[in-house]
This record gives sequence, C-alpha cells and structure tokens, in this order.
Amino acid sequence: MNLFLREMKSNRKSLIIWCFGILFMVVAGMGKYEGYSSASGQSINELMSSLPKSLQAMMGVGELDFSTPIGFYGMLFAYLLLMAAIHALMVGANIIAKEERDKTTEFLMAKPISRTRIVTAKLSAALVNVIVFNLVTLVLSVAMITKFNKAGDPIDVIYTLIAGMFILQLIFLVLGSAIAATIKKPKRAASIGTAILLIMYILSIAADLNHKLDGIKYVSPFKYYEAKRVLTDGALDPLFASISFVAIVGLLTATYIFYGKRDLNV
Repeated sequence: MNLFLREMKSNRKSLIIWCFGILFMVVAGMGKYEGYSSASGQSINELMSSLPKSLQAMMGVGELDFSTPIGFYGMLFAYLLLMAAIHALMVGANIIAKEERDKTTEFLMAKPISRTRIVTAKLSAALVNVIVFNLVTLVLSVAMITKFNKAGDPIDVIYTLIAGMFILQLIFLVLGSAIAATIKKPKRAASIGTAILLIMYILSIAADLNHKLDGIKYVSPFKYYEAKRVLTDGALDPLFASISFVAIVGLLTATYIFYGKRDLNV
C-alpha cells in the first residue's frame, strides 16, 4: 500500500495538469459550437461540407450532425481520444520505468516485496490516474453538452463514448507498461510508445481517406471507438471490444512476465 500511495503522490501534479488540459479542450471545443450555431447565412453542416474532402473524411461529415451539440461533440471526441491515449501511455510507461530512469532502483528493490507486488501497486496507481482523467472528461462533457442541448435530445450515448475512451486508455496504459518492462532502456519507453501511438492514429486517418485501407480498422484502436461509429450504432462494437480485451490481457501479462525476469538497471 505504501508503494501505491507513493506512486499516487508522485503522479499527482501531472494528473492535475492533464485534467486542466482536458478542461480546456472540452470547454473551448464546445464553446466553438455556440459560435458556429449562431453564425448567419449557413448552417454548421453546410460550413463543414465546404471543407476539403480530406478534412470532411476525418471529421465524419455526412455521418455526424454538427447542428446538434452531440454531433459537434463527436468531432471534438477524436481529439479527446488522442489526448486520453497519450496520457494513459505516458503514465503506464513512466510508472514502470521511473526508478531505472531516476537511478533509484536500489530504493525499490530494498523493500521486502516481490516484483509481482511492485508491478501490481504501480499499475493500480496508474489505473486510478486513468480513471480520474476519464471521470473528469465525463463530467465536463455531460455538463457542456447539457448546457447547449436546448432541444433536450437524449445524451445517454455520451456515457457509451466515454466507456469506449476508457477501454482505449487501458490499451495504451498496458502498452506503455509492457514496453517499459521489455526494453533494455526503459527511459525510452514513453518516446517509443508515443511513436507507436502516433502511427496508429495516422493509420486511422488513412483508413478514413481511402476506403481500400478499411482493414486498418483492426490494427488501430482509434478506429474501435470513434464517435461516428458509436453515435450511429448507439453502442460499442462487440468485435472491437473483444479485440481490446485480448490486447489488454496480453500486454498486461507481458508486463508482469518481462518485468519479473529482467535485470534492472541500477
């Protein structure tokens, strides 16, 4: 428990900064909806349809109704997903690699606890950080959509979107921890993980721009829980949820196995 509290304390400042970041993203993003909705001459959908085809594909023009706050939030949600994924990956990578990065491995290894318990305490703290980030996003999203939802449209689907975000966060959390537990230089885990994340994000955009690349949707988790899919179906795709579960279990298992076997840098 002491190790868990220590990790929570060391990540406290970072978590607060990230929460303020998501506050700015949601408030500023939905604030633009008010500006667009009050624009004269053209509706929001007409404004969006005048954008280049590549931007239309990425924003889901034709699949999202930008004249409603929920549809407009669907466009913003893509950026919230990216932000949440980066946060989760960095937490997972840094919380495993921290002692080797800071040259304090002796302090950790001097404790009378097994490596399995060390990983469990660290990942538990990381999970709490991710949950707090997710809940802050949920509260802010519901509050802002409710503010602009003059028509009284149901907003239950927002809970489904945020649930999808949480699953995506778990994928990148354990991806970061697995990389940090596997490579010989754990301090590079965050940068390697971020590179992988950005490649997956670019692939998700490529799939939107070229329908011949539709198979990419099984490779990039960003395609699993994109807003235009969830808002259309009203639920998470069972296939993608199953793939996510397998990925999380596999990466979590890799974290425990490789961290338990590796020679830690002192």
